[in-house]
Amino acid sequence: MTTKSTRDHLIDIGVELMHRHGYNATGLNEILKTAAVTKGSFYHYFGSKEDFAAAALGRYTARAADRSAAVLSDSGVRPLKRLKRYFVEMMKTYGQTGAIPGCMIGRFSLEMATANPPLRKQISTSFANWQRKIAVVIQQAIEQDELSPDTDPESLAGFLLNSWEGALLRSQAEQSDAPLETFVRQTFDVLLMKHADV
Repeated sequence: MTTKSTRDHLIDIGVELMHRHGYNATGLNEILKTAAVTKGSFYHYFGSKEDFAAAALGRYTARAADRSAAVLSDSGVRPLKRLKRYFVEMMKTYGQTGAIPGCMIGRFSLEMATANPPLRKQISTSFANWQRKIAVVIQQAIEQDELSPDTDPESLAGFLLNSWEGALLRSQAEQSDAPLETFVRQTFDVLLMKHADV
């Protein structure tokens, strides 16, 4: 393996293990065994487990951003329909039938936000960027008369993101997609319909 591929391989393993088990439950020995690298190799690329976690979180958020762009940027679909499709796709990816249920950003928030200030800042930035992408689609919905012109895009985007993360957390606790289905139904069939400029 080249230097770059070894580092990337480690990060990919970190994304998988920490997304599935969280930061605290993922030990260094498990990472090394799964990646089939030595401790010396690990510390050649990362100064600490915290540095490694930051790289894994960065890779996770970059992949999530790529997936979201494919749906949220599809200008051929009306904004609210696009937004609903986005959350439905998210439910399939991160719900109970997904490869790894739950959100790595949310999991890290619960475990690390108060204990690791640099990682907390990275988590906060990830949420802010995510919210901004949703707000852009809401702004487009306003411009296309799908929502009332007095709708605040950033505020509504934050509310939707917070509600989604809460539903995802409860989905984990109940091992059911019912909370996610309720979120989608109430958001797009009730909440946003009431805010529509019709």
